[in-house]
Parts: sequence; structure tokens; C-alpha cells
Amino acid sequence: MEAHDAAPAALREQFDAAFDVALSQLKELPDPLERAKVAHGLAGRVQDYGNEFQAVRNEAMNETLRVGRLNSTQLASELGISKGRVSQLAKGAPPERLFLGSGKVIVALAEKLEDGNDKDGKKKAIQGPVIATEDVQTYERLRELAEDVGLEVSFERIPLGGNVRLNRNNLVVICGPRLSPLIEQILEGDPHLRFGKDDDGWYLTDRNTGQIYRSPMDRGENGDIAYFGRLPRPDGKGTFLYVAGIHARGSGGVVHWLNQELATVHRELKARRFSTLISSRFDPETLEIVASEQITPFYRPEGA
Repeated sequence: MEAHDAAPAALREQFDAAFDVALSQLKELPDPLERAKVAHGLAGRVQDYGNEFQAVRNEAMNETLRVGRLNSTQLASELGISKGRVSQLAKGAPPERLFLGSGKVIVALAEKLEDGNDKDGKKKAIQGPVIATEDVQTYERLRELAEDVGLEVSFERIPLGGNVRLNRNNLVVICGPRLSPLIEQILEGDPHLRFGKDDDGWYLTDRNTGQIYRSPMDRGENGDIAYFGRLPRPDGKGTFLYVAGIHARGSGGVVHWLNQELATVHRELKARRFSTLISSRFDPETLEIVASEQITPFYRPEGA
């Protein structure tokens, strides 16, 4: 077998083997009700995986045509479908959608305890866990972006303590490291960019240049800086997108920037791991992000 055929063949063999094992174990369940319930659930999972495979296929077809490697007739012959079907599949959703996900995207938002002063300046009692208004606004802008490229999005809460289930596909996490020890540990694996905290508050450091980035909000200005990256899952079987500003407002700057750069970012990175910093400014009246820019390169871990 030629070298360039080995990887696809290995992928097919791995998929077939995993499927055969799962199907065999399913058939061996002795309780028919349990067997029916598990089979029903797995049928839905298989459909979800099928949608993800189709999204990857369509994006790859689009790229093959875009770079001129094959024309529609040649690609149809390679795939064993009609030229019309090639046009239908490749020209559907834009390829950059895959940067966000290939199926239903879950956006996980961290809860926190909210306290503060009331209108008379008196200390209020600590309320129950809430999601920051800024994070909800960031989610809404991200949902709009994802829907624009043909993806369905929903959100879930990360409970107090930051215990979020990271080992799944199509996940975006918006949660500062102070709210999740799990996230904090994963961020420590980034050799390039790092959150830190001192007497002046939280900051971000570019470990390659030694540059320290502090939030303009801490100087009374209408701006913030955010970390943006694709980080490894704990199970080693994939990645998740991660967004966190020094303050919650900075996360919205990442989505504002992605609205302008998604196609370019996808062409450069695809689903590979990276980290970068995004600076943004917001309107003090509406609190909407009005400007954003990338202020560090896309840093990549060795071998990724």
C-alpha cells in the first residue's frame, strides 16, 4: 500500500472496528428494554456523527475545487457521484463553519456568585449563581455568527467550581481560569501565553517576548484583552475552543474579531491547536464591542 493511502485506510479500519465492537456489545445486552433504550440513543449519536462526517466532506470538496486541484467533473468521478451533486454539496455551507464545529455547537458559560452594592451604597447579600451579562451577550453574538454559517448553537451552564465536561466535540468554553481549576490546569500547558495575577489584578503574558498585557479597564478605559485558543481535551481525543477575557467584556472582543476574520482564520488553522490574544474596545454607553484586533501571532504547540 502506498504511503498516502495508509492513513485513510487506517481511519476506516479504526471506525469499522469501533462500530463492530459497539454493535456486538449492544446485541448482547440481556434486558430487551435496556437494549431498546441504548439502541435508540446510539441511533441518534450515529446520526450526529454522520452529520459531522458530511460537514467535513463538504468542506473538503469545497477546498478541492477552490484550490483548483480538480474540477467538478473530476471530483464527481473520484467520489462516485454526479456533477450536480458535487455542486450541491460543495457550495452549501461555507467551509469556515468547520472552525466552530461540524455539528450542533455547545457554548459553555461559567456561573459565578454575584454581589455588590445596592443603589443606596449598602452591601447586598450574595445572590445565587448567575452568568455574567457580558458572557450572555458574547454568547448571543457567537450564536448569530454560527447561524450565519449554518450551525445550530445552544448554551449550557458551567456550575460553581468550574467542573465542565470537556471530552466532547463541537464545544466552546467561555470561562476565566479563576472560575475553573480544571481550565486553569489546561491553560498551564500553553508554552506561549499565560494568565497571571498579582496585587494589581489579572493579566496576560506573552512568554516568548516577555510582554505583559493588562486590561485597559483596570485603568478606567473602555477596553479589554482576551485569550483565544483551541485547547486539548483531557482525554487526548480532540480539542475545544476557549475564550476568556481578563474581564468578561473581553470575550465579546474575540467574537467581534471572528466576525471579520473567520474565513481567514479557518484557512490558516483549520482545526489545529493555537492560542492568541485579542484586544478590543467597547462603547461605554451601549457596552457593545466597537473595535477588535489580534495583538499576538497564532502560537502553535510543538508538533501540532
